[in-house]
Amino acid sequence: MKARIIVIDDDAVACEFLQEVLQRDGYDVSSFTSASAALKQNLADYDLLMSDIRMPGMDGLQLLDEIQKQWPNLPVILMTAYGSLETTMEAIRLGAWDYISKPFSPEDCRALVKKVLEVRELRKHRSSEPLEAAEEAKLIGSSPVMVEFYKQIARVADSPASVLIEGESGTGKELTARSLHSMSSRRQKPFVVVHCGAIPDNLLESELFGYEKGSFTGADHQHVGLIESAGGGTIFLDEITEMSTALQSKLLRFMQDGEVRRIGGHDVRHVAVRVVAAANKNIDEEVAAGRFRLDLLYRFIVRLLIPPLRERRSDIPLLIETMLKKLGYPDVRVSPEAMETLMGYDWPGNVRELENVLRQTLLLSPFVVILPENLPDRFRTRAVVSAQAGPPEWTPLEEAEREQIVQTLKKTEWNQSRAAEILGIDRKTLRTKIRRYSLQEEK
Repeated sequence: MKARIIVIDDDAVACEFLQEVLQRDGYDVSSFTSASAALKQNLADYDLLMSDIRMPGMDGLQLLDEIQKQWPNLPVILMTAYGSLETTMEAIRLGAWDYISKPFSPEDCRALVKKVLEVRELRKHRSSEPLEAAEEAKLIGSSPVMVEFYKQIARVADSPASVLIEGESGTGKELTARSLHSMSSRRQKPFVVVHCGAIPDNLLESELFGYEKGSFTGADHQHVGLIESAGGGTIFLDEITEMSTALQSKLLRFMQDGEVRRIGGHDVRHVAVRVVAAANKNIDEEVAAGRFRLDLLYRFIVRLLIPPLRERRSDIPLLIETMLKKLGYPDVRVSPEAMETLMGYDWPGNVRELENVLRQTLLLSPFVVILPENLPDRFRTRAVVSAQAGPPEWTPLEEAEREQIVQTLKKTEWNQSRAAEILGIDRKTLRTKIRRYSLQEEK
């Protein structure tokens, strides 16, 4: 079915030109020289509206405001020969899907219309999809290092042993803590998160251990601490390295005997709770500098180190696929060239940075297929530098994976379906790895 487009411009010549350009592309186009005439139509029957901004009577911004009230799902592209930051910001604020400055070429117009209609279809599909974000977040990855990490989690999940999770920012330390809890027999009990770096130290003590009424100024009621409220379950202390050494001492005593005394109270309560913590700094360096107690470090029986994303690049395609579904864009795909660029990046911000890049790309260049030129500037610059620098250097783990793939492909005479089955991955992932490692069948 043809997409229906309505064009509004007080310049009759410009209106006729735009109508002709779009009709050549197979669209059903209606044109009007005033906003008031266009508003007499049933705009719910149209897929896109294009309007000039400067028009006598009702201008384009006023028209946009009216459309948002009556037909909020109708995409609007505004056109003007008098572009400015103020009009652009106002157009976006009022809900314009895009904004184009005159004069523009027929090619630019066609590309913009095609993009907006594609995004409209995506959003229609998105609104009918169940929200993936509502599902429980979990660790994603099937690389060898992540499989080994999963094994470590599985071995300690149902143990009462306290766990310290280490890793770079954005690797998924809280997700790891939640996995430990959900895979344990405590899963039906509370999972309490405490962001130690976000709470002033004097308040953190009262939040953790609670206080009795009248114990200090403003304590007008009894307050049960977070440790007690997590009874039978897990308390997750995020950014534990931000905790003062004085409070570390009190936490140490609790981890030794499992007893809690509220501030201003005399009664001692025994609380059975598992302590899981995450360090946002190098814990050994913090101990050496005297900022973290060595005896408290020893209370953590298990130390888990999450691998950074640069050490598991082969997980990037799966991570991207999962994130696109979560963000509501299951039909968007990443081109092989863009995927190669993303997999060649070092990701200092790890998985959190990857999600940020996807959100930015979808917001600023919402195409059905993400191309290298749609990625943020730093990726395009890096792609040029990488091309000039020559072939990439692989980590020992990547070298091992590359060799395994090469041998499997040789064994199957480059039957990718069979090779993927042997490797335990899907064919799409195998093709991505083949491009990643620049593999070619020997003739």
